[in-house]
Amino acid sequence: MLGLIVTLIVVGLIAGAIARLLVPGKQDIGILMTIVLGIVGSFIGGFLGYLIFHKDSSDGFFQPAGLIGSIIGAVIALLIYTRMGKSHTVRH
Repeated sequence: MLGLIVTLIVVGLIAGAIARLLVPGKQDIGILMTIVLGIVGSFIGGFLGYLIFHKDSSDGFFQPAGLIGSIIGAVIALLIYTRMGKSHTVRH
């Protein structure tokens, strides 16, 4: 169990950092949010992988993805996050 948690944190950090490098613009998030972004991206990637390839169907659709899927999911999550942040900003 501890190994899974450490793996999720490390993969989350790597995937979140790469996603932040790939998405243009400034993201006002710290290291903890970068890790959370990568972990959320991992589950988004796992869900998309299940929908597209139907792999690991015995584990269900809510599962972590590998590093590539985590990066893709983190980019999607970061794009949604940045777009939602801009829509809530009041411009004068």
